[in-house]
Amino acid sequence: MEQLPNCPKCAGEYTYEDGSLLICPECAHEWSKDAAVEEDEDVLVVKDSNGTLLSDGDDVTVIKDLKVKGSQSGIKVGTKIKGIRLVEGNDGHNIDCKVTGVGAIKLKQEFVKKS
Repeated sequence: MEQLPNCPKCAGEYTYEDGSLLICPECAHEWSKDAAVEEDEDVLVVKDSNGTLLSDGDDVTVIKDLKVKGSQSGIKVGTKIKGIRLVEGNDGHNIDCKVTGVGAIKLKQEFVKKS
């Protein structure tokens, strides 16, 4: 049986074939078989402080105390964050997440490690 490529958008491994298209059931992304090789260059690559590749839905741990504008406490080292989302950030903030006690926030990849 032919091994289908992972989704170029979310890296999901459950892709399936529908005619001439490949479809990801996790993010509903559709692409042609011919474009599968070309789209690999467009995938957002985000690595944590240890160089481990991160993907949407991963759990991470903060490795440094971070100050947050509008919050007195900030984010303490060791804070666990569940279900991150990777976004294209032109200022280096590539992780979109929700932190308990702080709310929705964007983080830089160099301040987290994969749990």
